[in-house]
Amino acid sequence: MLTKKVKNRILFLVSISILSLAAVFFIIKSLNKNILYFSTPTEIKKEEDIVIGRAMRVGGMVKKNSIIINEKNIQFIVTDFKNEILISYSGTVPNLFAEGKGVVAEGKLNDKFFFIADRILAKHDEKYMPPEIKKMLENNVK
Repeated sequence: MLTKKVKNRILFLVSISILSLAAVFFIIKSLNKNILYFSTPTEIKKEEDIVIGRAMRVGGMVKKNSIIINEKNIQFIVTDFKNEILISYSGTVPNLFAEGKGVVAEGKLNDKFFFIADRILAKHDEKYMPPEIKKMLENNVK
């Protein structure tokens, strides 16, 4: 027979375990809502229930001869060599931003063909390519 002291310890350990599991569940659920994965133009085009106006990232290559610089913003086309999306951005672009180079744009989707960027991320090195973009390009070229 278990004593009252042992029962209290077991109850305490079970309570702590349940509270810990609940905390981990809510932390993971919260992180999933706040993580921004990047999508390719093809993924955006194929997605049927995409949320217009929700924060997201678009990644791919800057299409050659697609950069248009106006007084207030810059527009360019991001491609994954299957589909394209037009991106509009107001602000200063990174030094490594150029035609034919990899880019990830953060912002909101206006529709499946137009994206308004809040931030532009360019690759760090001339030879470096993020693994996700490299894999995407390999899959689309085949």
